[in-house]
Amino acid sequence: MSVEQALLPPWLGWTLLLGFSVLWIGLGIYWGRRNTSFEDHALAGRNIGLALGSATAAATWITSNTTMLAPQMALQLGVWGMLAYSTASLGLFLFAPMATRIRQLMPTGYTSGDFFRLRYGRVAWGIFLAFTLFYSLTWLVSMAMAGGILLNTLSGIPYGWGMSVILAVCVAYTMRGGLGAVIGTDFIQSLIIIIGIVVVGIAVLAHVGVDEIHANLARERPELLNVLFPAALMAIFNNLLFGLGEVFHNNVWWSRAFAFREGVAGKAFALGGLIWFPIPFAAGFIALASGALDVPVPSADMVGPLVVAKVLGIGGAVGIFVIVFCSLASSIDSLLAATSDLLTEDVYRRLLRPSASPETLKATAQWITLGLGLFTWLVCLPRIGTLASVLFFAGPLVGAMIWPIVTGLYWRRASTTGAVGGMLLGAGVGLISYFAIGFYVASLVATAVSMVWVLACALLSRSRFDWSQLREAS
Repeated sequence: MSVEQALLPPWLGWTLLLGFSVLWIGLGIYWGRRNTSFEDHALAGRNIGLALGSATAAATWITSNTTMLAPQMALQLGVWGMLAYSTASLGLFLFAPMATRIRQLMPTGYTSGDFFRLRYGRVAWGIFLAFTLFYSLTWLVSMAMAGGILLNTLSGIPYGWGMSVILAVCVAYTMRGGLGAVIGTDFIQSLIIIIGIVVVGIAVLAHVGVDEIHANLARERPELLNVLFPAALMAIFNNLLFGLGEVFHNNVWWSRAFAFREGVAGKAFALGGLIWFPIPFAAGFIALASGALDVPVPSADMVGPLVVAKVLGIGGAVGIFVIVFCSLASSIDSLLAATSDLLTEDVYRRLLRPSASPETLKATAQWITLGLGLFTWLVCLPRIGTLASVLFFAGPLVGAMIWPIVTGLYWRRASTTGAVGGMLLGAGVGLISYFAIGFYVASLVATAVSMVWVLACALLSRSRFDWSQLREAS
């Protein structure tokens, strides 16, 4: 976007960007002082309390999609669009009891890969690693690209520079402070995001009433008020399953389950879901007010910033810049930390150097974090376009992992044959559906096929898993 079209002058955008960069890196250095081992670096000493735990769960789930795509879905799909996006909170709600179970079964575990290796064996472990790493790297690249695009749109900062700075900042404080720095900055970021969205919502209501918004929609966009809007109803189920799969398999969430204090995990994820649930509605409401406020919307994904700038002027533009920066950073740092821990624990330690010392593992995790940052930067630098299609392509892989995880945690009869077949068959049929029908059914088909196979194999299985084997993760 040209400087003339940006909501903020570049000098102000650079000032905000550099100011927050210095703050996050300084906090990373401060929080990283006590990290002496891999456990300190990867799991913050397994000592995260309820306040930080709830904040990091909510902040990590508030990506740029939450603040930018939720308004877009409301503008395109109406009230059901807001509900469709809010169903992602069910992933956190349902993971809450699972996190408690994980901590009970694997008190010394490190990663989601540890679970698959001990529960289902090395073949299932290898398939899981391939699936989860593909998704994690795709999510990481998409977040970094979104950072460059959004900073350029909001302030005119060139895409390459904006993407490079936000990625470098996240790499720097994640390398230095590990998960402790990630969770600490998440706490601050979640407060900024929540306060910002509340202020914006109040400002919108001060400019235009709910009745006026409803009247405008009924006159100009009546389909957005239709409770039987087919596309919106389909989006609810698609987002629900995709959100469940994202949370259930990804090491971003498993690492937090291992990092929280005893008895905290379930409460933290449940509270995180409660904190996150109303945010898509608040962001979506802002978008629905655009017509009543006479805000021209040349691109649906920019409706949120445009409405904020309309009602709050330069102060609103600064606010949306800060909210977007925080939402991006809270996801990028979590992905960097969780993915580097997965590679360190499951590849370097388990496959290459089983006798590596805690200090060596910590240093390796830091170097891997740097490597992930460089990889992401090289992929994003050419600005290859949107990766939304690639994320949807990963949907069948995500859906195919839901049932092996759920049954593996709660059912002794869940088998390796079920897990391997469920992941491969589910992903395979889901990908066929992706190309033959469309992305909006791929996750659903993959989850259904995986479910049938996993449950059938469990019912026919004569084996009974010994839960004590999961305690061998350390």
